[in-house]
Amino acid sequence: MRVLVTRPEAEAERTAAKLRARGVEVLVAPLLRIEPVAADPGAGPWSALVLTSVNAVRALALHPRRAALAALPVFAVGRRTAAAARAAGCTDVRAGEGGQRDLVRLIAANAPSGAPLLYLAGEDRAGDLSADLAGHGLTLRTAVVYRAVTATQFSPEVRDALAGSSLEGVLHFSRRSAQAFVDCARAGGLLREALAPAHYCISREAAAPLAAAGAAALHVAPHPDEAAMLDMLGVR
Repeated sequence: MRVLVTRPEAEAERTAAKLRARGVEVLVAPLLRIEPVAADPGAGPWSALVLTSVNAVRALALHPRRAALAALPVFAVGRRTAAAARAAGCTDVRAGEGGQRDLVRLIAANAPSGAPLLYLAGEDRAGDLSADLAGHGLTLRTAVVYRAVTATQFSPEVRDALAGSSLEGVLHFSRRSAQAFVDCARAGGLLREALAPAHYCISREAAAPLAAAGAAALHVAPHPDEAAMLDMLGVR
């Protein structure tokens, strides 16, 4: 089996290593490049940090006020983000199950009273976490600490793989990377070939651009995490 992984580079290589260990041939196409953004969240005080991606944790590790921010209680969207936060020096970390609804429930049940929460976020976000928490009487301040820059064309290796119909599957871990995949395919005149393999998506939202483009073989993970994505491939 040969598949294409479309995550940003660091995450893509980690996923590729796990797939190769299962005997899968992997081609990597980082269609998003993550860049830190200099952000001053303000003086606070803050009751806790909210983290919804490992990219936010990486930005935290580079922040000039890292020590003070890492000392706050942390609410992380899932186990992997929580593990990254602990590795970055955060000691009081609570993890959700990988989705925004679960994260909102976790925060609503456990948030310290008083000061607002500080959300270290990406420039592009799905959903409105601030509004969801406001419904529970909680105030969230958002500080953009990273952005994703989208690729505009496939690498020659990926283009050749699609043109030669040598891929059996493509893994998509976000709506934006899935949209970038469709856009790059259109730009290269390869949309039909790009939509032909099976497409494995971390969520229905990630699958939406592919469905809109006409992909027929769409598979959505039962849980929005890497383990569920790999399990969909049926390789052990």
